[in-house]
Amino acid sequence: MNPPDPLLVEALATFDTLFDEALAAGEPDRTAMVVATVSHTSRPSARTVLLKAHDEQGFVFYTHLDGRKGRELQANNRAALVFHWPRVRSGVQVRVEGMAEQVPDAEADAYFATRPRGSQVGAWVSKQSETLESREAFEQALAAAEAEFEGRDVPRPPRWTGLRVRPRAIEFWYAGDSRLHERWLYEGELVAGTWTKRMLYP
Repeated sequence: MNPPDPLLVEALATFDTLFDEALAAGEPDRTAMVVATVSHTSRPSARTVLLKAHDEQGFVFYTHLDGRKGRELQANNRAALVFHWPRVRSGVQVRVEGMAEQVPDAEADAYFATRPRGSQVGAWVSKQSETLESREAFEQALAAAEAEFEGRDVPRPPRWTGLRVRPRAIEFWYAGDSRLHERWLYEGELVAGTWTKRMLYP
């Protein structure tokens, strides 16, 4: 495997620096990111999820494949992510665009094993994004699942897994006075794997 392009390395190092600054600045949850998807009818949708891993391969979050975002990313794997850290410097956004792919089963199993037991059981019960008749019905299903798994490890549901967004564009947005922001865009060429960097107007 060829080493990553130096500009991609630079972009990821910049992300790591800002990610560390978000922790030091006391951001309530620096891992929170908006994930935007598009349905097969071109209807956009966005929601906040938590970043669980990131490296030169991409940015990972976990979800049910049968939920709305899971279904949409299986039909159209183009995704966009947004991080917003208002306490970093004078305010920073990181925007990522790329292609989503499922993580290997072993990677998903390893992460699932680290989740609190209640979250593990809940992953078996929640039919993510589907209509829920009542909260009471959900609580009953949850109790039944807890009884089923009592005394043993909870396995990962087969349709619950991780999605890795492999970046094709990464933008760093730094807030400026009078809305004169500083913006740097890194873009990757899909086939050759080469990256470019340019500055954008505010």
